Amino acid sequence: MSQIARSSRDRFPRKFLVVVDKTPECRVALRFATRRAQHTGGRVSLVCIAEAADYQQWRGVEEIMRQEAHEEAESAIHAAAKYVNELSGLFPELVIVQGEAAATIKNLIESDPDMSILVLGAATSRDGPGPLVSMIAGAQSGNFPIPLTIVPGRLSDADIDALA
Repeated sequence: MSQIARSSRDRFPRKFLVVVDKTPECRVALRFATRRAQHTGGRVSLVCIAEAADYQQWRGVEEIMRQEAHEEAESAIHAAAKYVNELSGLFPELVIVQGEAAATIKNLIESDPDMSILVLGAATSRDGPGPLVSMIAGAQSGNFPIPLTIVPGRLSDADIDALA
């Protein structure tokens, strides 16, 4: 770790990064990150990735789809921010970006030296832990720039509060 990054981490509270999406497991990640930030004097950073289909042959359709994806992302991230604030009184940092999930998250982390922990919720279905957990905790995990916390999706609010 460089001297600049180390001194930055000494000055500023660490950030818990949560990826906001429509999945049920997002809520457990939000709660865990919020409670950890609350208990450790940290901050919560929320990122929502607006992914729109690629319709290059129809420029107008592509632009409308991008705008709709951005509006959906804004709605989701504001609802998540409201939850964080109601739960803890904290005001999270909000980031909306477009792009492929794993690369976008990694770029965001690398561009902010205060990002300390990525918190993801694991799905409870038989299909596995979810695409984001599978992607990041799988092949990407050894090269990831910060620790990853995966919160089991079946934990109750009381369980999360006790652990965080």
